[in-house]
Amino acid sequence: MASAMVSRLASKRFSYLTNVLSKTHQGKAGLLACKRYQSSHALTYEQSLYNVPDTKVTTLSNGLKVATEDSGISTATVGLWIDAGSRFETEANNGVAHFLEHMAFKGTKNRSQMDLELEVENMGAHLNAYTSREQTVYYAKVFSKDIPKAVDILADIIQNSTLGEAEIERERGVILREMQEVDTQLEEVVFDHLHATAYQGTALGRTILGPSRNVKSITQQDLKDYINKHYSAPRMVLAAAGGVNHDDLVKLAENHFSGLRSTYEEQDKVEPCRFSGSEIRVRDDDMPLAHVAMSVEGCGWTHPDYFALMVANMLVGSWDRSFSAGKNIGSKLAQQIAQNNLAHNFMSFNTCYTDTGLWGIYFVCDKMKIDDTIYCIQHEWMRICTSITDHEVARAKNLLKTNILMQLDGSTPICEDIGRQMLTYGRRIPLPEIDMRIEMIDAKTVKDVATKYIYDRCPAVVGVGPVEQLPDYNRVRGGMYWLRL
Repeated sequence: MASAMVSRLASKRFSYLTNVLSKTHQGKAGLLACKRYQSSHALTYEQSLYNVPDTKVTTLSNGLKVATEDSGISTATVGLWIDAGSRFETEANNGVAHFLEHMAFKGTKNRSQMDLELEVENMGAHLNAYTSREQTVYYAKVFSKDIPKAVDILADIIQNSTLGEAEIERERGVILREMQEVDTQLEEVVFDHLHATAYQGTALGRTILGPSRNVKSITQQDLKDYINKHYSAPRMVLAAAGGVNHDDLVKLAENHFSGLRSTYEEQDKVEPCRFSGSEIRVRDDDMPLAHVAMSVEGCGWTHPDYFALMVANMLVGSWDRSFSAGKNIGSKLAQQIAQNNLAHNFMSFNTCYTDTGLWGIYFVCDKMKIDDTIYCIQHEWMRICTSITDHEVARAKNLLKTNILMQLDGSTPICEDIGRQMLTYGRRIPLPEIDMRIEMIDAKTVKDVATKYIYDRCPAVVGVGPVEQLPDYNRVRGGMYWLRL
């Protein structure tokens, strides 16, 4: 009897605990079920293209453009995109734009370097800058409430940098060490050589960092002259993304950037750069692998063929030996490279500028596999020009759309997208329009555009390392077309 009573009490206690735990788990399960419900009713791809905040644009009286996308989050990225890079330099001052970027954080008339660093650190912000061949960018990632402080700092470093002699001398050493580090990054070396041979004798053929002799001789006056010539309001975009109010940012811009020069000198505009089919070989048999790049002339940002060339770029694709992809990988070139164990990796690219571009491929391979790898690459290029299928183009278009959307994950890449497009297009292209432009491309379009830019064109070729087996340029040129009976 006693044992039966104990058993019933234990049973009730177990039942009570089970009910409590059950209710607890039901609550969690309810939340999970709610999340699953939301996920099952998520927006379709087409709906998601329209379910993004509008990009608002305002142009101030001095020509400065203010562009924002407000996603309502607690952080934001705000920055200045300036239409000035190494392409706007001369042979004598090549490297000054990059040097100026280094000097931006070394103190202003209102803040010492220590004050600037402390102010940024106390906000928990991230302040950075970079220089490309056509643009210079200064940006800050901050809490939304700190946007006024960030704009104040950006305006201060753009308009009031002291450019002290002591700081200039210190930065010379920093940049020279940076140049030594870049020289060890063979991909950067190859692409600098590619620009040098493809655009030889023009501004795009020069490097962003400039030659060491220029870095050693750039003066304070050189920096001031570059600012006075190129840092004008019509060539700048104040872009922001994240938790940002457009009207508030416009008011901040009016308060902080009203003193910028509003004129745009005709001679400040970019000069055309011609493309030259040519080659550079830097042979070093002590290096373990050969690094090779081949490119034809592509198109600029605003050209109608831009998206078709991007689809062609996706068709070539990229590959690395570490990829866990077998014979069913989408890229036909990757299948050939993997099955025949030719290259360690390859990467197709489509680098665009205002009026021109480089469309090509970069690969790394053993010294005895260069010839076979180039044969496979050129065979694939010719196939894209002549016999690509609709199924392959559909896959490449999906891959391109995925890459575009994945690159817009976060306030910083969105802000960068806004700034770049405002400088290159004069507006930000809406996602539905980008999707429509990509969808309009079919196999015939790709073949026509590829034939226009690739077929029977003179390529620019660069080889660094043990490149004895790199075919003669005339033979490479001969592989740029097919003769069929």
